[in-house]
Amino acid sequence: MLSGLEAAFFYLFAFVAVASAFMVISSRNPVHSVLFLILTFFNAAGLFMLTGAEFLAMILLVVYVGAVMVLFLFVVMMLDVDFAEMKEGALQYAPIGALVGLILAAELIVVLGGYTFAPQLASTVSKPIPDLAARSNTAALGDILYTDYLYYFQISGLILLVAMIGAIVLTLRHKEGVKRQSIAAQVGRTPATGMEIRKVKSGEGV
Repeated sequence: MLSGLEAAFFYLFAFVAVASAFMVISSRNPVHSVLFLILTFFNAAGLFMLTGAEFLAMILLVVYVGAVMVLFLFVVMMLDVDFAEMKEGALQYAPIGALVGLILAAELIVVLGGYTFAPQLASTVSKPIPDLAARSNTAALGDILYTDYLYYFQISGLILLVAMIGAIVLTLRHKEGVKRQSIAAQVGRTPATGMEIRKVKSGEGV
């Protein structure tokens, strides 16, 4: 149960988070949308702090605000895209977007409406909660992540590895006319082939 001061901060963070999230989708300037999204993440981190999940709050700030959102901001500022023209062309896809949104909402209603607890979990409600005052949430999260969800954690790591390798392969395309350094050719050169004398005509380069 939250105290009076904690409840006040909770409602403050929640109100600002909802308001800034609404401004993300309603702002006409994409740079302002990214800045409002950063504000949303900051307030979400504050909510995590109030609930005792300090590790999740720091991860949210470091990963999303410190890396992803800054990357989005620089990309939006450097591309200089005419977003007004893009929005005009995107209006024709509004019915399709509304249809997809209705389908997703219907799926959520069906899943949440038919969700029930397993019978074997009914007895866990009456069990006492262990004392976690002397244990950080980081340690508790690590125990659960590397014991109950170890295989899922490994699978997600493999998926990220495949994505990283794919990004590296896509950027290593060999284009004709681009000079690249060949370490093997440089190391295999002999004194006879290491120097070449050419007769350069006047007014021409090598």
